[in-house]
Amino acid sequence: MSLISSLTGNEYPPASFYFKVAFSATLGLSDTSFQDVSGIKSEVETEDVVEGGENRYVHRLPKSIKHPQLVLKRGIGQLTSPLVIWCKSIFEGDLVLPIMPMPISVFLLDESGIPQRAWSFMNAYPVSWEVEEFKSTKNEVAIEKVELSYTYSNRLI
Repeated sequence: MSLISSLTGNEYPPASFYFKVAFSATLGLSDTSFQDVSGIKSEVETEDVVEGGENRYVHRLPKSIKHPQLVLKRGIGQLTSPLVIWCKSIFEGDLVLPIMPMPISVFLLDESGIPQRAWSFMNAYPVSWEVEEFKSTKNEVAIEKVELSYTYSNRLI
């Protein structure tokens, strides 16, 4: 079977530009428009173990699974945005109140808006909230970037 014939019907890989981010606090109804999502990655951390008398190689043993931070970029949100409210409570609240982690899902959608791939990120919370630089020489939307830490992720579809 050729590559072309195997990519017919719904077997085409989904496009990366049509996606949705859903926060459990918003029930997926609002505040989900993002320009960029990155950091969907899992990696096995290894530990090198040298075996006495063996000089040709080093044993690499699996140690743990690590995840980078999930990075979301979008145009600067309104003060009433649930994401802005969540970030403000953490970064402007002086850590007086406990940080409220929540599950976050990222969906790649088909042309009908039906999820084709999905990832969930458990116990996510913002660890960085940045407004990217303003430039008088460019005609671009002002961008905010939120980096989220999470305990683990799962691929759902």
